[in-house]
Amino acid sequence: MNMKVRALAAGQHGLITRRQAVDCGMKPEQIDRLVRRGTWTIVRRGVYVETAIAEAAHSHRHKRILIDAAASLRIRGPHVWSHHSAAHLLDLAVLHEPHPITHVTRTGIVGSHDRRDIKHHRAPYPPSAVVGAAGISCLDAARTALDITREHGYLQGLVAADSALRSGSSLDDLRSARELMRSWPHSTVMDDVLASAHPDTDSVGETLTRVLVAELGFGVPQVQFGLAAGGRVAWCDLRLGRHTFEFDGELKYIPTDQGGFATTDPARVVWLEKQRQDFVCGFKIGMSWVVWSDLWGAQRAVTRDRLIREYLDTCRLFGTDISDLAQYRPRGERRRPGVRRLDAA
Repeated sequence: MNMKVRALAAGQHGLITRRQAVDCGMKPEQIDRLVRRGTWTIVRRGVYVETAIAEAAHSHRHKRILIDAAASLRIRGPHVWSHHSAAHLLDLAVLHEPHPITHVTRTGIVGSHDRRDIKHHRAPYPPSAVVGAAGISCLDAARTALDITREHGYLQGLVAADSALRSGSSLDDLRSARELMRSWPHSTVMDDVLASAHPDTDSVGETLTRVLVAELGFGVPQVQFGLAAGGRVAWCDLRLGRHTFEFDGELKYIPTDQGGFATTDPARVVWLEKQRQDFVCGFKIGMSWVVWSDLWGAQRAVTRDRLIREYLDTCRLFGTDISDLAQYRPRGERRRPGVRRLDAA
């Protein structure tokens, strides 16, 4: 590859089209030879990337960005990335699409349509909703969350909206984006997501657990319930009465060099978690734990029954009133943990 090809590909996530390569001085037979030798990989018809770059894209997010960028290079005319394509580019934690596809939003086309694994959405958007990420134009986090809501429904939309709030968008941003989509299809679902989204939810797992706890039939749980005493502060994901619910992700016990979040010895992480649980339960608080597999399929109903049973046990032991805990509530704002990404299934 000559210098022109390398420079152009570097600004396109390592991608180069056949026409671009030829325009930069490469001969077609040279391109074909690189593919046969395995030096280049075909990402999409007429779009190539160095095989080493393709093999380095391990996560679902990075694979999708590479695929979406290749598709974008093949689209003639102006467009912006949207929906899940924008979410991946903006590094929003979202649930995977059942059937992943490249999403772009365009003006001047008639109707939305699918073509060669690309969904072209015809929908207006203000210039202020367009942001740049990694050299690509896409719709912003608030608009993206609502687009995902209209495309995939309440649960996908709520996860995306909570993620947008974690990324720096505000509830007002979501409301403003919603106002510009007045009378659009699926408006009711967007309103449901706006009424449910919460800026203090720290992960996809917490969002999904919040939905499950609300379905127990005992009210909407409080998000991030804190207790402080003796110089120690602990925050619980969710609270109903005197019972708390915690989403427990496996990655917090796995060291960072193995793809997890633990920055100290996993045994130390477990010990600190045990001390935290003892501290919280010492206030006559019940606690339930939920893991990822508890939230899906047949196991979800089993988990729901367990949580109801554990919640009612706490009510029998300690009641539901928490007025005695007022003196132990943290006075300052909760310190948000650093953003930790996990591709959600």
